[in-house]
Amino acid sequence: MPKGISRNELWAMAHSERAALADDLAALDDVRWARQSLCGRWTVEEVLAHLTAAASTGRLRWLISVAGARFDFDEHNARRLAEHRGTTAAETLERFRKIITSTTSTFGPTAAWLGEVVVHAQDIRYPLGLSREPAVEAVTEVARFYASRDFTVSGHSVIEDLRVEATDGPFAAGTGPLVSGTTLALTMAMAGRAVYCEELTGPGVPTLRGRL
Repeated sequence: MPKGISRNELWAMAHSERAALADDLAALDDVRWARQSLCGRWTVEEVLAHLTAAASTGRLRWLISVAGARFDFDEHNARRLAEHRGTTAAETLERFRKIITSTTSTFGPTAAWLGEVVVHAQDIRYPLGLSREPAVEAVTEVARFYASRDFTVSGHSVIEDLRVEATDGPFAAGTGPLVSGTTLALTMAMAGRAVYCEELTGPGVPTLRGRL
């Protein structure tokens, strides 16, 4: 995270992206709510419930939940998702709206939790064909974080020995064969979403795609 970007500013970005996502989903019908997201087997509604869970679970509760799931993180995520999913999609959305300004998180830098919002919002928007994209300033902070280390995603390993450069912002990292594209496409690729490789160009793309 570059000097001058504060924790409060990162949370403000996360709040803005949550609010934009809630607005995007306000008019969905049941068929679109049930569409498969880019996030594994989860539907659009389930990813939204997961985002609500992430913004509602602090460190102590997270530790208790993980221990209760015997350190099976898939089981932990499934339990928390079920807890925060409504009986209807409309209720799931309303629960999400209530955490828009939350600063609750578990362990790790705030940039990681901004990334949680940015990436999962696109996991939802992409299969729905929603064109709105997150602010470049917010995605740039996530891209820089992902490129710097492996934490919630293996972003650093994915771009090892590659040069990645954004075409719409200041993000750039690494050395080696070039991979270029929008900040969002690079970020989503670092987050393991291979479909975004279609939006990237350069001699390093085959290597990147192979790692995904």
